[in-house]
Amino acid sequence: MSNQDCIFCKIVKGEIPSYKIYEDSDFVAILDAFPAYKGHSLIIPKEHYQDIFDLPESLAGKAMIVGKKIAAALENSLNADGYNFVQNNREFSGQVVMHYHLHVIPRYKAMSPEGVKYAVHGGSRYKPTEEEFEKVSAMIKKALKK
Repeated sequence: MSNQDCIFCKIVKGEIPSYKIYEDSDFVAILDAFPAYKGHSLIIPKEHYQDIFDLPESLAGKAMIVGKKIAAALENSLNADGYNFVQNNREFSGQVVMHYHLHVIPRYKAMSPEGVKYAVHGGSRYKPTEEEFEKVSAMIKKALKK
């Protein structure tokens, strides 16, 4: 099942370029095009499911397993200090692309004023260049192969 107008379906099919860092039979993981922080990744099922309520339970569990792998790779490659796993459902919650996806957002002490804990999407002015996207993508892929 696919939605021909869905940007994530187009990314999965290779019709839109992305910085893919992981792929298996059910999921792809890419760097978020508008990241909150360096290494912000999205776990996307290859099949189109609108949200968590549409996603089969077996894939919901696997999404977290893939997210854990990505978080470990972020820690090993980018020295992240913490992570948010974020998943929005329906427009009112902040879901922008109506294709289930799980955000893995690394957090860095060095990017935070002392004593400030992070809100889920707040505070970042991080705007990577194409060169940095390529570098970060390569670092994460290398860490995933270990």
